Amino acid sequence: MYSTPADRRYAIWLSDPSFAAAEIARGIGYGAVVLDIEHGSFDLTDLERFIPFLRSLGMEVLAKVLGPERGPIQQALDFGATAVVIPHIENATHAKEVTAFAKFPPLGDRSFAGGRTTGYGGFTDEWVAEQDAFTRCYPMIEDAGAIEAIAEILALDTVDGVFVGPSDLSLRRERGAYSRKEGDFTDLAAVASAAAEAGKPWVLPAWSVEEKEFAVQHGADQMALIMQHGALAAGFAGPFEQIKQIKQIRESR
Repeated sequence: MYSTPADRRYAIWLSDPSFAAAEIARGIGYGAVVLDIEHGSFDLTDLERFIPFLRSLGMEVLAKVLGPERGPIQQALDFGATAVVIPHIENATHAKEVTAFAKFPPLGDRSFAGGRTTGYGGFTDEWVAEQDAFTRCYPMIEDAGAIEAIAEILALDTVDGVFVGPSDLSLRRERGAYSRKEGDFTDLAAVASAAAEAGKPWVLPAWSVEEKEFAVQHGADQMALIMQHGALAAGFAGPFEQIKQIKQIRESR
């Protein structure tokens, strides 16, 4: 269906289940989608339908779940998400408790559901091992306590990598609104360094050229390149500015 291969390193960020946006992105070559369930308009019916659709396109699904709780984490994985991104991790102790919900015993404390991921049947020890290895768990680094404990968090067996939340991190580090200041990039560098030391991936929402350059330079495994609403705003703004310019040129003659 698509002539351009999907590149999993590059993601779009969706706040609602837009099938058209996903198909357009896949056609361009994006290979991953971040679903902002925490702040977006997804409900369980949306996720039950949209996640398998995205997977059928050959795209990885990073589900930023509603909160650091068992239910949202398990639901996203049961629907077929490739990774769960868990917001508002406070520290290493909190990370150990919450990330356990993403892995089955004895590694973690995820509860089994015989649904889509098992082909609506039973399961085996091999299936459990495959699930734990394939589905990734990314606690978000967006609280001051989390970045201070970044090495301890990355050392957890239930943690496959980390996902940075630069805006909340800036606020909680008392730098005010995120504006890509020196302190912001210092924190990002600390995350990248800790991830490299642990041999685990890190993921960054990289809206600006500076963030994209930083992510490439510091070996980010994946980056979200654009937000759905930002893409819509830019798309709508272009023709609007064009017609204004056309009218101004005509009126000036």
